[in-house]
Amino acid sequence: QVRLVESGGGLVQAGGSLRLSCAASGNIFSSISVMGWYRQAPGKQRELVATGTRGGATNYAGSVKDRFTISRDNVKNIVYLQMNSLKDEDTAIYYCYAKIILTDYWGQGTQVTVSS
Repeated sequence: QVRLVESGGGLVQAGGSLRLSCAASGNIFSSISVMGWYRQAPGKQRELVATGTRGGATNYAGSVKDRFTISRDNVKNIVYLQMNSLKDEDTAIYYCYAKIILTDYWGQGTQVTVSS
């Protein structure tokens, strides 16, 4: 069983910054090909925020590009999301995601609330 544990969410004023972390643990015998972040705002569908491959390729949602930065520690199996210039519309539950071979894993989510 693989477990993803997020941390770093909270309440921040608009224009501020937060850093999310997600650590993967458990029966990780194969490399994690993709790690990243999705989010779900109230009344909306879960959407991609950013992902990063083991090889270093990254993918961002257009709404967060140039404000958020994803990074990975492939040795420790940790993924980070540095969020700058936060806006009201970034308020959501942020979920950590990992793909190991053909299986998708999700964390329980961490709340990010941006107040104006």
